[in-house]
Amino acid sequence: MTSLDLADGRSLEYVVTGPEDGTPLVLHHGTPSAALVFGPWRESSAKHGLRMVMYSRPGYAGSSPRPGRTVADAAGDVAALLDALGAERFLTVGWSGGGPHALACAKLLPDRCGAAALIGGVAPYGADGLDFMSGMGVENLEEFGAALEGKAALTSYLDTQSAALANVQAGDMAAAFGDLVSDVDRAQLTGEFADYLAESFRTALQTGTAGWRDDDLAFVTDWGFRLDDGQVPVAVWQGGQDRMVPYAHGEWLAEHVAGAEPHLLPDEGHLSLAVGAVEEIIADLVRLSR
Repeated sequence: MTSLDLADGRSLEYVVTGPEDGTPLVLHHGTPSAALVFGPWRESSAKHGLRMVMYSRPGYAGSSPRPGRTVADAAGDVAALLDALGAERFLTVGWSGGGPHALACAKLLPDRCGAAALIGGVAPYGADGLDFMSGMGVENLEEFGAALEGKAALTSYLDTQSAALANVQAGDMAAAFGDLVSDVDRAQLTGEFADYLAESFRTALQTGTAGWRDDDLAFVTDWGFRLDDGQVPVAVWQGGQDRMVPYAHGEWLAEHVAGAEPHLLPDEGHLSLAVGAVEEIIADLVRLSR
């Protein structure tokens, strides 16, 4: 883990793995999470000659908070990180809450971003033609309900939730997700992946809930960029059994994001895509970038 000092006085923690001469693949983690790389993602990236770069968004783990940040602000942080690495061109992937931030990079850094992939990525709140919370599990209905009430209500809600997740272990993951996991996703909560998720939660929350809070507030306010502009290809991967980010989000993004290429899979879930489709997603991203 390395820390980058930014021009505004913040620090950003990040990790880099893979061939030093490879094109960076910037991976935006979910909500809540941090800069921890899942083994199969690291291995598949290296197989395709990519240098995986992952950073903790502001407020998570060792990255300084940035209260009031927008989704668009991620592009500036990524640009600064790439500059520090001496890299110009990059590819990007966003899983879950990382989806909007990957999309920001594709839209706001079009001269540098070769392609983007969204995996179960969140769509904009209040978008025409999208019932944002329809199909979500109870926990997400409560969480986004609190986010819509404002910072104080959300902070209170997340502080309660983090008390149960700060020390979560792999065997606790199914219970921790509760109504958010369908049967296909519950089946993924074993072995290496369950260990990874538990560690990512513990790491993300070790310095509090600022990152989680600011992610949620950013999702339900203006993202700061247009989705219907730009030519960077964007692969939209979405599972029909997803109770965290429902299928309708993927359908909406596939229809409204300029340059979108849909991969709408009715039998997949939120977690199953991140585990079982790793190689397919990265190979497709490399194809799009060409």
